[in-house]
Formats: sequence, C-alpha cells, structure tokens
Amino acid sequence: MADEIMDPSLQNIIDSKTLRWVFVGGKGGVGKTTTSCSLAVELAKHRESVLLISTDPAHNLSDAFGQKFSSKPTLVPGFENLFAMEINPSTEISEELENAESKSFFSEVATSIPGIDEAMSFAELMKQVQSMSYSTIVFDTAPTGHTLRLLSFPTVIEKAFEKINSLKGRFSGLFGQVAGMLGMGNQDESFMGKLEEIQTSVRQINAHFQNPEVTTFVCVCIPEFLSLFETERLVQELTGFGIETSNIVVNQVLFPDDGADCRKCAARQRMQGKYLDQIDALYSDFHVVKMPMLDEEVRGKESLQKFGGMLASGVPDKYALTDPEEVAKMKK
Repeated sequence: MADEIMDPSLQNIIDSKTLRWVFVGGKGGVGKTTTSCSLAVELAKHRESVLLISTDPAHNLSDAFGQKFSSKPTLVPGFENLFAMEINPSTEISEELENAESKSFFSEVATSIPGIDEAMSFAELMKQVQSMSYSTIVFDTAPTGHTLRLLSFPTVIEKAFEKINSLKGRFSGLFGQVAGMLGMGNQDESFMGKLEEIQTSVRQINAHFQNPEVTTFVCVCIPEFLSLFETERLVQELTGFGIETSNIVVNQVLFPDDGADCRKCAARQRMQGKYLDQIDALYSDFHVVKMPMLDEEVRGKESLQKFGGMLASGVPDKYALTDPEEVAKMKK
C-alpha cells in the first residue's frame, strides 16, 4: 500500500455507489463548512438527492449559501436536489427525558448518567436520518472534541442501558410495589420499552458507522502544528470507533505565485512545507487534497461549485509546484 500513489482528490467519494453518510470534521477554523458545503454541491451533480446537515452549534451553512436554514430539510437556492438543515443535538433533548409528567424511577436514573440526554437526542436524530430517503447525507460537524463526543454516544447509551437493566433485574419487584403505592402505574415499563427501542436503533446506527461501504469521515486541517496534531488525534479516535477515514483535506496552502517577492509569504510557505511533509509521511495511504489559499471567501453557489470541483479533481495545474528548486526551498 505504501508504494501505491493515492489520488490527491475526493473523487473516490464521488465515485462510490454505496456511501450514504459522509462526515466532515476537524479543528475549528480550518474550513470544515466550506469543505462540507462544496462536497455536497459536487455530490449533487452525481446523486439523485443530497442532504447537508450541520451539527455544529455555530451553524455556518446559512452564511455559506446566503440563506437561513432550520431544523427541517430546506431546498438550497439554485439547486433541485440539494437540501440543508441545521440542528443542535446538545439541546434537542428527548421528550421522554424532558417531560416531567412521564418521569419514572428509571428515567430519573437515566438523567443522572453524564451525557445520556445528548446521547438519546443524537440517537433520535440519527434514527430520523436513517429513515430519510436522500441518496447521500453530508454532515458538517462541530470542532473535533464535540464531534468525537457525538460519535461516542452509541457507547454511552449501551453502558447506560446495561446499568439501568441491571437495576431493573435486581430491584424491579421492589420498585413495582413502590410505583403502585405512588400511583406511578407502568411508567417504568413504558420508559424501559422506549430505551430498548433506542438501543436497537443505536446498534443499527453503529453498524452503519462501522461499515466503510456506507460511512466515511473526511478530516479537514491546515498545515500548522496544532491542526496537524488534532488531525492525528481525530484519525486515531475514528479508527478506535471503527469508522472509515481515508480522505484528508488540507486547506489554506500557500502556493508560490510567479514572480512574487514576499518575504513573509516565503517564510510561511517554508513553515507550511515542513508540515506538508509530515502530512505526506503520516498519511501516505490516504487521499490527501491540498487546497490553495484563495483570494476571496468561498460563499455562494458559484464559489462553492468551483471549490467542490477542485476537491473532486485535485488542485489545478496553476497551483502545482513544478519547479524542483522551489520545492526544495520550501522543504528547508
């Protein structure tokens, strides 16, 4: 594999006939939203329908497309088959946990488990996503830490269910008597039934997460130390979750302009060259796309289409480093 030269583009994602979920993530400020929006725009050229979902509380999809989106799929202006929505799994708490009238002993126990409310909300969201009929769904995720927290939720729910089920097995008779005395009826059974339903759904979702034919994760970074460090952490964590990740987008790369004489630009190019070398060494068996620093922001349909085209086909020749001496200088 090490001797094989990987295509420096995301064309492998475009060409896949089975990929349904494409997650895009990385450190804050590296261009995740630009990448996810542009990839979704490119996918829309080749798929019957594409849904772009933002799970980042900052919600930048509206800025990228110049249209306000909500928690319901909305057709993106200028497209016939591209939809977008913005949700916040951290605050959309499951009704079963939120509704005070349905509180039972086991629901009280569940709410005391750290992260269970977010986990169940995320499970409900993914359950809805799973039932959607879009050809491909692209997730514009929050910065690394929050994203890893979301992806760990299936494990959180499994552990929570084990704890609650253990309590039920040991004390169900006692709690049944107490519930009867307090007039709580079969609320606990109802809650446990709901939890079992969610657990089944989570197992199905996890199976999709760990199926490379269905799910992939695109890591986005810039050629700087902190971003490279966090990308390696993200790749390692995703590998631990069993989630396929073989595509990395490196944004904001400074390619030398013909005849340019800028000392600061040259210094930054040398600095970036050092980290680009490390990226090449670490991810020789990945599809690594090095995207140029552009003169303008990528906003609106036309700009996103151009950026998406570059993601799919690789960096245009005008940005390529063809002069061996220039390449050598950058690597010093």
